[in-house]
Amino acid sequence: MVIGIQDVYLNVPEMGPAVQFYRDVLGLTVTDEDAHFTGLNAGGVRVGLHWTGGQPVPAIPHDAHGAHVGATITFRVADIQAAKERLVANGVHILGSSDNPWGKIVVFKDPAGNVLKLMQP
Repeated sequence: MVIGIQDVYLNVPEMGPAVQFYRDVLGLTVTDEDAHFTGLNAGGVRVGLHWTGGQPVPAIPHDAHGAHVGATITFRVADIQAAKERLVANGVHILGSSDNPWGKIVVFKDPAGNVLKLMQP
């Protein structure tokens, strides 16, 4: 039945700032876009931004370890410290970070309030 994942998408109230964040701050490549949807390449996985028509994204319950509801995109990075510094330099509020036997994690929000993670295995 299932042959793969088409995309994983996030809702955003404003497409311009969202695309700028994912492209310029996280470094993803825009693959396709229209007024309501933008696709980005994240290491071979298509991440989509779906426009809410200007409606805010509902607040997502979270703590320093991540979201408490729904799914979370965890982006793999080669250098978590450099990636964290880039987020902070771009005004991103870090919700938490941890150093675990299986990898290092940084938890943060995008401009729309979606909770995301970076991980260095």
